[in-house]
Amino acid sequence: MPRIIFYWISITALAAVAGLYWVWPPVLFLLLLVVPYIGIGIYDIRSRHNVLGNYPVIGHLRYFFEFIAPELRQYFVESNQSGRPFNREQRELIYSRAKGATDTQPFGTQQDITNNGYEFAYHAIAAKTPDERVKRTQVGGPDCTRPYQASRLNISAMSFGALSANAIMAMNRGARLGGFAHNTGEGGLSPHHLKYGGDIIWQIGTGYFGCRTDDGGFDADSFRRKATGETVKMIEIKISQGAKPSHGGVLPGAKVNAEIARARGVAQGETCVSPPTHREFDSPEGLLRFVVRLRELCGGKPVGFKLCIGKRSEFMGICKAMLKTGITPDFITVDGAEGGTGAAPVEFTDRLGTPINEALVFVHSCLRGIGLRDQVRVIASGKVASGFDMVTKLALGADMCNVARPMMFSVGCIQALRCDRNTCPTGVATQDVRRTRALKVEDKYQRPRNLHHAMVESFVDLLGAMGLERPEQLGPDLIYHRVTDGPAQPYSQIYPYLADGELLGERIHPAYGDAWTGASAERF
Repeated sequence: MPRIIFYWISITALAAVAGLYWVWPPVLFLLLLVVPYIGIGIYDIRSRHNVLGNYPVIGHLRYFFEFIAPELRQYFVESNQSGRPFNREQRELIYSRAKGATDTQPFGTQQDITNNGYEFAYHAIAAKTPDERVKRTQVGGPDCTRPYQASRLNISAMSFGALSANAIMAMNRGARLGGFAHNTGEGGLSPHHLKYGGDIIWQIGTGYFGCRTDDGGFDADSFRRKATGETVKMIEIKISQGAKPSHGGVLPGAKVNAEIARARGVAQGETCVSPPTHREFDSPEGLLRFVVRLRELCGGKPVGFKLCIGKRSEFMGICKAMLKTGITPDFITVDGAEGGTGAAPVEFTDRLGTPINEALVFVHSCLRGIGLRDQVRVIASGKVASGFDMVTKLALGADMCNVARPMMFSVGCIQALRCDRNTCPTGVATQDVRRTRALKVEDKYQRPRNLHHAMVESFVDLLGAMGLERPEQLGPDLIYHRVTDGPAQPYSQIYPYLADGELLGERIHPAYGDAWTGASAERF
C-alpha cells in the first residue's frame, strides 16, 4: 500500500543518511530532500484529502496534472476542430488576421464537409463586386433624430472589470482607427473607453452602473451628462445575455479596485452584483417607455435593447407593445446562448437560452410579422468569428454583427479559461496590475482594427462570390445546413419564417400561434 511504502522509504532514507554520515559527512545535505519529503508525507496522511491520505507525497501529482490539464488538452490533445468554445482553426485564423499575417490555407479544407452540422453556401458563376457602402448600415428609426452610420461589424459588450484597462484601451483605439463601434458592456462608461475617442455603444444594465443612484436606481442626470458626449453614438439597454440569461452579473470584490468602483458607482473591494431584472420597468410597455426616456435624455441618439431569447411569448409581448404604443426601438441585439462571459453558473451557460441562429430567425420573423422589420435594426451577437459567420447571420435575419471573444484573441487572449479567477496569463481578463502590464496598448491596438478589416473584407468577398451586390439580398434560402447524412437543406426549409404582416392576420403559422396568443403588452 502506498502509505506503507511511504513509511519504508522514509525510514530507509533516514537510516541510509545516518549510516553514510560516518563515511562521507557531506551526505547530510540529502536531509534537505529527505526531511521535506517526510514532512509533506506526514501532513498528507493527516489531511482531509482522500487521495493524499492514501497516497502521501505522490498524490500531489494528481492535483498538479489536474491543474495543467487545460493546457495539455489545448496544446497536445485537441485537433484543429475539436476545441471549445473556439477551436484551434478558428483561433489561428483570428490570430493571423489580427496580426495582419497570411490567412490562407494550403492543401484543402480540414472540415468534414459531409458531417452533420456542416454549413455552406452556393457560389455563382457570375460573381459580383459589391460597393464599399455595403460595409455600413444606418441605425435609427423614425423617432431617432441622430442616426448612426454603423459598421456591419462592431465590438460586443465587455465591461471594464471583466476586462483590464489595457484591453479596453487597445480595443477602443483599434475601433477609432478602423471606424467601428465599441460596446462598453454593463460595467459603466470608464475613462478607458473614452481615452482614444473610438465610437461608443453605452450599455445600461440592470445595475445602472455609471448612471446609478446611491440605492442602485437609475440616475437620469448622470446619464444625460455622459450620454450626450460626442463619442457615445448608441445606447443599449441590457435585458439579458446569452451566457447567463436571467442571471445578474457578478464581479468579485477582488476585482473591484478604485477605478472600477468609480466607473460603476459602487464601493471599492465589495463584490458587485447586478440584479437579474430592471427596476425602471417590469412590462413590455414599460421597456418601450424607458427606450423613449433614454432617447430624449441622450439627445435623439439610437436606443435599443439586448436580450437572449427565452420564453417566446415574452418577446412577442414586446412586439405587441410596439403595436399598442407606436414606440419602436432603433435596434435589437440578439445574444445567442453560445455567447461568452467572464463567469457564470455552469447550468445557466450550458442549459438556458436560445442558440443564435434559431433566435435570429424568430426575432426577424416576429418583426416581419408585425410589419415593423424595416424600422428596427437587428444585431447578431454570439460566436461570430469569420466572414462566413457574418454572411450566415445576415442571411438568417440580422443587419449587423457584434464580436467579443475574437476581439479578446486579437489583443492576446489564449483561451486559458481563467477569466473568473483574476489570473488571466495574458493580462486581458484580469485586474492584477502585474499581469496587465504584459498587454501593451501601443503594441496591440492595431490588431482589433486588422481583425475587423479582414472579417468585413471576407464578408464582402463572399457576398460577391454568391452573386450578390447587397447584404439585403441575403436570405435563409442561400445558406445550407446538413442535418442528416443526406442532402443539406437551406435554412428556409429548416425554420419557419413569417410573411410580412402575418401576425396581424387571422392565419398564423402554428410555430408562432400559441406564443402570440399568450403574449401580452402589459406583462412579461
